[in-house]
Amino acid sequence: MTEVRPTASASLWERDEEIATITAAVDTLCADRSSPGSLLMLRGESGLGKTALLAETRRIAERRGCTVWSARGGETLRTVPFNVVRQLLQPALVSMLPEEAREYLGDWYDLAGPALGIAEPGDRHADPQGVCEGLVAAVRRLAHREWPLVLTIDDAHWADQETLNWLSAFTEGLADLPVLVVVARRPGDVSGVSTRHLDAVAAATEHPVTVLSALTPPAAAGLTRATLGENADAAFCREVWAVTGGNPYETVELLAKVQDSELAPVEANAGELRALNRSARGGGLVARLEELGIDATRFAWAAAILGSDITVGLVAELATLDHDDAVRCAERLRSARILTTPDPGTGRSGPDDLEFVHPLIATAVYNSIPDALRRAMHGIAARIVTDSGRGAAAASRHLLEVHPDDDEELVRQLRDAAGEHLAVGAPDAARRCLERALEEPPRPEVHARVLHELGRATFLTAPARTIGHLRTALGMSGLDGDVRVDAVIRLSQALLHNDQMEEAVRTVGEEAARLEPGPARMRLQAVQFMWEGIHAGETTVPGRSERLAALAATCTGRDNSERALLILRGFDAMMRGENAEVVTGISDRVLVNGRLAPGLGWTDAEWGVELLLMLASTYAYTDRLDRAESLYNEALHSYETAGWSGGHLAFAHAYVGLAHRRRGRLAAAEKSLRESLRLAERVGRGLPLYWTATCNLVDTLLVRGHVDEAWEVAERHGFAPPYPSTIVLPDPRSVRGRLLLAVGRTKDGINELEAAEKAAASRGHHNPVHLFWAADLARALATEDPARAARLAAEYRDRAERFGTDTAMGEALRCAAALETGRRAVRLAARAVACLEASPCQYEHAAARVEYGILARSRADLERGLALARSCGADGLAARAEAELAMAPGGGPDDRPL
Repeated sequence: MTEVRPTASASLWERDEEIATITAAVDTLCADRSSPGSLLMLRGESGLGKTALLAETRRIAERRGCTVWSARGGETLRTVPFNVVRQLLQPALVSMLPEEAREYLGDWYDLAGPALGIAEPGDRHADPQGVCEGLVAAVRRLAHREWPLVLTIDDAHWADQETLNWLSAFTEGLADLPVLVVVARRPGDVSGVSTRHLDAVAAATEHPVTVLSALTPPAAAGLTRATLGENADAAFCREVWAVTGGNPYETVELLAKVQDSELAPVEANAGELRALNRSARGGGLVARLEELGIDATRFAWAAAILGSDITVGLVAELATLDHDDAVRCAERLRSARILTTPDPGTGRSGPDDLEFVHPLIATAVYNSIPDALRRAMHGIAARIVTDSGRGAAAASRHLLEVHPDDDEELVRQLRDAAGEHLAVGAPDAARRCLERALEEPPRPEVHARVLHELGRATFLTAPARTIGHLRTALGMSGLDGDVRVDAVIRLSQALLHNDQMEEAVRTVGEEAARLEPGPARMRLQAVQFMWEGIHAGETTVPGRSERLAALAATCTGRDNSERALLILRGFDAMMRGENAEVVTGISDRVLVNGRLAPGLGWTDAEWGVELLLMLASTYAYTDRLDRAESLYNEALHSYETAGWSGGHLAFAHAYVGLAHRRRGRLAAAEKSLRESLRLAERVGRGLPLYWTATCNLVDTLLVRGHVDEAWEVAERHGFAPPYPSTIVLPDPRSVRGRLLLAVGRTKDGINELEAAEKAAASRGHHNPVHLFWAADLARALATEDPARAARLAAEYRDRAERFGTDTAMGEALRCAAALETGRRAVRLAARAVACLEASPCQYEHAAARVEYGILARSRADLERGLALARSCGADGLAARAEAELAMAPGGGPDDRPL
């Protein structure tokens, strides 16, 4: 039989195993600063003792000298972004001086500070994923500072979505962080994205999730006798268990009612227990509350409306009670076990601080408020919060509950709140505010602007929803001038991200046709050309290149609309394989003293990332790798500094990897591309950035000679037809064809390269460096169809000469040499080496040097090629050079001919 415990620990009956697990986890944490972190999750229905176990965790941890931070979700507070994580961290951060907090959080201060409520938000919208990672970094730093640190989160099923996103990311990396996290939740009461986050948290624990069960009949009997006396008879104790179902909270409340009613614990009175139990919850609780009087009821209602940070003063103001009456009501509700003084561990220990005894009571009181009165009280609460200077965002959870009433001021407040939410990285909270503003509804002249703002709020998280909002807004009056142009461009971007490329192009084209010549029209034309330029459809738009060239010829680069058109013209010319000097001359006119113009930076929202990636990639494929690398690295630094860790950062890492690949720094390229792919997977598979990361990683692994690994990456990440509707650099068909040839699927590889040939011809894309299908196809056909292979090699060489870069010429000569024999092959290989030695692309130089060394039987060139291959990280090429040297007379390198 369970050992009798004091009544104060009633919820810990039959919890010895759970307490032992918690104690062991605390002991492990305290053993050493290098101890791995751990996570415990407690799961159980309401009233089974989760909160009591968290309180016991605090007692155990504090006895061992741990720092303990606690937080709790609230049913009416789920719409408050960062509510729970703020509860956790604010006490520690607020105790610091502002300059100390800034120094401690370092680069993350401007990003995490506003989300935590300790810094003012910036002017632009914060990237939600960046804010999440900033919070993760902040807690990691604090964990090292406060070791041994224990974090407890109660009622996680009611935590806000932003906190759950942080928690799932934070617990993913606990292994190398000395902190113990204990999370308690109910099995239900959560859905959608929140479910996914909580499942991810559960998956991060090495311990089985602790599922709490109800008290057994012997435990219920022991608790009954510990509370009412040893004379409680067995029949009475069995009925206590039957009435409560062994729920510890309900058992304690029922026994308290038995004591209040002075009911003798004997079998004859067991029939009274069900009526007493009903009075402790639900409708019985409401009736008990009403018995305390109208003032006490109003006080309890006001406390339920506030939900958190309940104080006698705030409740008095909301309930319109004078202070003395409010104090009497608070005492009455404490005596009735409806309200209580908060646990000092929560950081709220003031004489006026209050909280509900149990979430079940808070829910029952809140639901008992008549609907119209509840909405009105939320309106008063919103005014109180606003008047206190805490801002529209803090008041927004109350504003959301106010009854729609054609209130222009409420619409303004909700729009202000949405702006504040976006500034701290909470787009879902902004969306809720703007959707509620539409219910008011807004005045006709404001309605379209609210829809426009709603479209911007949902852009990062729900492009399909953005499309609907912006289309509706553009069909209404109220959007004019630059705002309308911005809405059209934003709509086209959403269509692009939703893989509706043709619709994106048509949207900006139709709007541009409506406008008179001028900057706005030129901006839309530039966006239209941009979408057409990255669209990888079956055919190009007839006459597009000619129209773009004619329009760009009128541009001097005096404003960003003209600079955008010059970027597009340069990229188009590069893709078509026009002379590289002409191409780079066009691109250079975009820059101001060698740098991006103001308003055209990587984090500027007007033009988007695609345009600047086109500019940098134009340089990358015209042998201007110095300028390309500078731009790519600037993008990476800009996004990391701004905390943009979603799709923008994934693109930046991918293109930094592309620059490394072009340079021949293959190990560095692989590292950047794997990071890009990691970030891209979090944003979503199938998107252009996912293809870019995968395609470049496969290409890099192939040139490193890691063929099996390249195939595994391609299989795992779906690198196969059908291909995306946007341009990917390098050409995915060319890369896929090279991969198939490398794994021995020659026929499939030839088919894929022929598909690349057809697609390139249909679009007029003839850049021999970006589209390298011809070289691989010529080599693959050398034995089967030597005449066709020779034609392909000749055409490839013609295009390379037209393009005119050292890399293009060197690669064309390498291809030609591979199809020849004897002295002609040697001469072509020597010319390839000469071209590629002047090229910035060191892997290609290494490959040409090794191939020449084999053809010319030159040990010196093989040795130099081997050194280059090793410096590039081209393991396969190095192995080939080593094998050739090993087969030479003497088995080792020297300066004699082979």
